[in-house]
Amino acid sequence: MENQSVPLDPRVWKEAGSLNRNGYEVTVLCPRSEDSAIGYEVIDGIRIYRHPMPRDRNSPNGYLWEYSCALFWEFLYTCWINVRHGFHVIQGCNPPDNIFLIALPFKLFGIKYVFDHHDAAPELFLSKYDKKGFRYEILLWLEKLSYRFSDVVMTTNVSYKDLAITRGGLASDDVFVVRNGPDLETLKTVPPIPALKQGKSYLIGYVGNMGTQDGLDILLAVALHIKNSGRRDIHFTCVGAGSELARLRKMTLEMNLSDMVNFTGRIPDREMLEILSTADVCVNPDKPCEMNDISTMIKIMEYMALGKPIVQFDSKEGRFSAKEASLYADKEDSVNDFANKILWLLGKPDERIRMGEFGRKRVEEELAWKYSVQNLLAAYQRAFSKDESWLP
Repeated sequence: MENQSVPLDPRVWKEAGSLNRNGYEVTVLCPRSEDSAIGYEVIDGIRIYRHPMPRDRNSPNGYLWEYSCALFWEFLYTCWINVRHGFHVIQGCNPPDNIFLIALPFKLFGIKYVFDHHDAAPELFLSKYDKKGFRYEILLWLEKLSYRFSDVVMTTNVSYKDLAITRGGLASDDVFVVRNGPDLETLKTVPPIPALKQGKSYLIGYVGNMGTQDGLDILLAVALHIKNSGRRDIHFTCVGAGSELARLRKMTLEMNLSDMVNFTGRIPDREMLEILSTADVCVNPDKPCEMNDISTMIKIMEYMALGKPIVQFDSKEGRFSAKEASLYADKEDSVNDFANKILWLLGKPDERIRMGEFGRKRVEEELAWKYSVQNLLAAYQRAFSKDESWLP
């Protein structure tokens, strides 16, 4: 994978752990990061190799440089891993959609390629730059090639499965929905800490990435709207990192919201759980766009697993995940309605409890990671069934 390091990426780490516990020998190749700078280590029986990467460059040309460097190191490391350990399958986790290029030479020797489709890259591009053009067409082409050279595709939801079938031309039997549910063994509520409310009566919590498409600028506008309405009893704490974090902190100062909003950056899981366990309401301000409409956000199910009521914009997959655990703000009157939904929930403690209990039960009975493991294993069996001599 290229988008993040492990074990920081929860989906890839859960996949690796589940495969390992079911008899597979697993090696993860990913980039180094400030939080995971060790070049090689073994965690819970899983080998992790981390290759060098340039600093994030939040522009089309910057991404091109980043992807070129990643491909170079990925190919060298993959050759070394093959010599040192050997493998029968490569799983490529997008973005970007060029990882199939690493698998192509090995497919000549019978190695299988499993494409783990995390993000719809063409839609992601539109959410960032709001235009199509040549780069958009390249992303569509790379996505089609990723589908074309995959033996099996794993998707995070049915919307992405539909893309693989309609845009990728794949047979339904070769596409498996492996939802990115929370692991209830590790994601558990902890005692709330009133001090985390920063002296206020209510805490609004956010956890997740902080990129252009994640809508944290909308959340700041929501906080400003609430402040201008005269409320001084609400605090927002946003947990996570990303390319927009520095700009968001600057915006907080410029909008005079430092007394109402703080950004923690990346913090240990225990601290994140303390913040979310203390929060009265959790939010998902992902900006309304096609990318966010068809994508499943793990933070939604993490909020639900912790029994928290949610406010988010109305979206196809967001509504499927949360159902009655969330209120859905109007996309047209985005800031005002989002703020009003938060304020309405804060004034309805019984409704917050009901929504939180509904969400927790839905995760426990349908959406937890344990319900995805069967499809994960089935996807690998499908890949291996195309060459019976390698069945594990």
